[in-house]
Order: sequence, then structure tokens, then C-alpha cells
Amino acid sequence: MTTLDRDETHAPTVAPSPAATGRPLPLRVAAPMAVAAGLALLVAFPPYGVWPLAPVGVALLAAAVHRRRLRAGAGLGFLTGVALFAPLLAWTNLHTGYLPWVLLSLLQAGYLALLGMATAWVSPLVDRTRWAWPALTGLLWVGQEALRDRTPFGGFPWGRLAFSQDSSPLLRFAALGGAPLVTFAVALLGGLLVTAAWRGTAARRDARHEWWLAAAAPAAVAVAVGAVGLLVPVAAAGSGDTVTVAIVQGNVPRLGLDFNAQRQAVLNNHVDATIELAARVTAGQQRRPDLVVWPENSSDIDPLRNPTAGARISQAADAIAAPILVGAVLQGPGAGEVRNVGILWRPGAGPDLDQLYAKRHPVPFAEYVPLRDVARMVSDKVDLVRSDFVAGSTPGVVRAGPTVLGDVICFEVAYDGVVRDTVTGGAQLLVVQTNNATFDVAEARQQLAMVRLRAVEHGRPALMASTVGVSGFVAPDGRVSDATGFNTREVVVRQLRLDSGRTLATRLGWWPEVALAGLAAAALVGAAVLRRRQRIMPG
Repeated sequence: MTTLDRDETHAPTVAPSPAATGRPLPLRVAAPMAVAAGLALLVAFPPYGVWPLAPVGVALLAAAVHRRRLRAGAGLGFLTGVALFAPLLAWTNLHTGYLPWVLLSLLQAGYLALLGMATAWVSPLVDRTRWAWPALTGLLWVGQEALRDRTPFGGFPWGRLAFSQDSSPLLRFAALGGAPLVTFAVALLGGLLVTAAWRGTAARRDARHEWWLAAAAPAAVAVAVGAVGLLVPVAAAGSGDTVTVAIVQGNVPRLGLDFNAQRQAVLNNHVDATIELAARVTAGQQRRPDLVVWPENSSDIDPLRNPTAGARISQAADAIAAPILVGAVLQGPGAGEVRNVGILWRPGAGPDLDQLYAKRHPVPFAEYVPLRDVARMVSDKVDLVRSDFVAGSTPGVVRAGPTVLGDVICFEVAYDGVVRDTVTGGAQLLVVQTNNATFDVAEARQQLAMVRLRAVEHGRPALMASTVGVSGFVAPDGRVSDATGFNTREVVVRQLRLDSGRTLATRLGWWPEVALAGLAAAALVGAAVLRRRQRIMPG
């Protein structure tokens, strides 16, 4: 007998209210539903992109854990988390072995275990007011993501419901309340689906012929939520000046962790591709860009300390006669420390140290190793990180002549505050410099989905520049243009219209998430009060 089986054989500790005379689903049904929930959520994300399955996954988990004891709710939530995160994060094991992938997947699944427990805990509220189910589901998902996005070591926001909606009408809600509001909308739809199913099943059980009418009301509300999403205004194009931007995707000789051993070749690839672009400009085949963007790690050789690397970048900038935003690794400031930066390299002048952004949110166990001695006891792979990356302290606002850039590096695009700080600092164009050479095309497409959400959230044109792909431009309404292939060498050039306005989401900042997470906490407290009243109710 499993732990879940033992858990369900105990009598409930809370006397059922008049509205809660039913039992939870049999475990033989609930467990497969929990796994199916995780798989449905997985397929909603790129590279599959079947976004309507996200609410379905939410609904399946909500139904599976309803009326269960807390341990069973946690166990079922954990099953959903493993089914979602293990394949979603499979790109993390391509070159580092299975252990980091397994540990990260299990850690993320633990947060869905907490969600399953919380959803089971509020069951009395749902049984008391069945129409509360959609709102409670949305609030608990936002609360779970708020916790997961920040803990431990600054959190890991990959796999947020909002990031599955890059092609959905719900994406437009990002302009009102950012990623948290999109997550709430997705989970709200899931709650409406499970409410519709419950009402229809109850009507059928009571032998009423109009069972479909009972399910129609919440289903109609779900359709209305999607329709409202389509009505949310988003910017189709900026209203400011026009700027021509080139993305250089130089590619690498070989994918994998030996990327660092290919540093000179990678730098040469980006220099050569830029010089080739300059030749096409001179021949009249291409418009001269006002700005060129190279990806993260395009110069892993410190160009401020290595004269040869610096000279090569200057050669490219002089040839194209435009500033280049270079993704570089700089030594220091302390011994054994490095910085992951975007630095503006001007033609005829070289590096502009006043326009340098150092990554504010280095990735734990990838760019720095917290508790290294302890981590080494788990896996010696941590020693692949020879030098710890030092976090920057200021937002990535880079003034590049005709435009002000909002620069974030790689995984930082997943963190709400890191991106918003650049916009409130004056950024007119969002830039994501990334290096996907140690991952795969699935990870790159998941990252591009985040860029699409950020463009809509802040009403800004955006771009992603990758060493190996996928690179491309994103309009303020989330549409992607000139997306490159993966593991290819490509240069794409596009005219963009800038914008300096602020969306409601930009102005509100983190307050929508605070409000929604606060209501989630209030719901948990309310459920505790109701449970206590039921416990002392006379039998």
C-alpha cells in the first residue's frame, strides 16, 4: 500500500459541511489525472506550443486534489510537477549529466506539491461556494509562482503558466498586470473548466436532462475571459523615432560545454559576420544599421585586457560604422571573479565603459556556486564553474546613440523586476543577449516566448540575440519577425519604431502580484477558519 493509499483510508478530520457531502476522486483516477495534468501543461509550452492545454492541465490537477487530505494533495501535486518539469527542463542535462537535471526538476516539482496541498486545503471554501473555485485556483497558482520565482537563491521562474501563452489571446493581459495577471487568467480558465465539469456531472448524477445547461454557464464565462483578452489594447508599433538594428548570430564551431575552449573561434565568427554585413552595406545591398547587437558570450576573451580581442571588435565596429553591443566576460573585480556583461563598443573610439551592463542575476550552480563545499559533495560537476560570476548592481540601461536599450542577459528575461527596471530607467528597446550553445532549440524557443511576453508587458519592441539561435525581433504586440534557425550563422536587420510610453503593467510594477498573492494567503487563512468551525460543529 502506497503512502497515498494509506492517507486516503483514514477518516477525514473535518466534519463535512452540508455542501460538501461528496468524496474525493478515487486515487486510481486521481493519480493518472495528476500525471496527465503535468503532461498537458508541458505540451502548452514551446516547442509544442499548444497553449489551450494549459488551462486543461490546471483543471485536471484541481479536480485530482479536491477534498483530499494534505499529504495526498502534496503527493498528487508532486506527480504533476515531475511530469511537467522533468521533460520541460531536459535541456539542462545535455552536457552536465543527469544529476543536476534531476535535482532541479524535483525541486521545481516540490512547489507544485505545495500547490496541491494548498488546493486541497481550500476545498471547504470551494464546497461552500462552488463559483469560488475559478478565482481560488487562479490565486493559488499566482502565489505558488511568486514563491518559486524567488526561492531558493533568487528562484527559477522557468515554466510559469504565463510563459506558455505566447500565441494566446491571454498574452494581452500582460499589458495590464504582467506575467502574474496572465498566469491568473490561465488558472482562472482552468478553474472554470473544472467547475463546468463538476456542475455537469452533478446534474447528470441527479438524473437531470439539462446537465449541459449546468455546465454551460462556467464554460461561457471561460469563453468571455478569452474574448476580453482579445480586447485588451496593445501597441502594434512604437510612436517614436525609427532605428535600424542588426542582430549577428555568429554560431559556434561545436555545441556543448567546450564552448569556452572555442572562445577565439566564436569571437572571430561574430567579427567576420559583422564585416560581411558591412560589405553588403557598402555594396548597397543592405541598409546601414544604427546599432549592431552581438549575443551573450560573443567574446569570452576579456576584450579590455586582451589587446587582440579588443582590436578584432574594433575592426568590426569600424567596418560597420555603428556601435556594437558586445556580450563579453570580463575578469574581476576580485581574484577568481568574473562579470557577464553587455558593453557598448563604438566605432573609432572602442569600449564605452560608461555604457556597460553587468548581469544582475547570475544563475546559481551555473555561473556561481553557492555553498560550493556542500554542493561538491552532491556532484563534482560544480567545479566546471571555475570562477564565480559577480552580480551587477544597476539596471541594464545602455544609451547607444539613437536609442536607449534595456539590456538583460539570458535567463534574466524570466525575472519581472530585472526587465521592468530597464523600462522605468528609460529603455526604448528591450534587448536579450543569450547563449544557447549549451542547450537546445526547445530552450531557445521557451526563452523567445518570454521575450514576447515582455514586449507586450511593457509596450516595447524587443529582440533576442543568441550565439546559435533562436534570434529574432519582437513587436510590441508580441509578433515575431526574422526568427533565425538553430545552430546556424545568420545576420538579420530590421527597422524598429521606438516607444517611450508606459503600459499599465509597467506603472503598476509588482503590485498585481502582491495583490493576487495576498488574496491567496487570505484564502488559506479563510479555509483554516472554516475548517476550525466545522471541526467544532456539533455532531
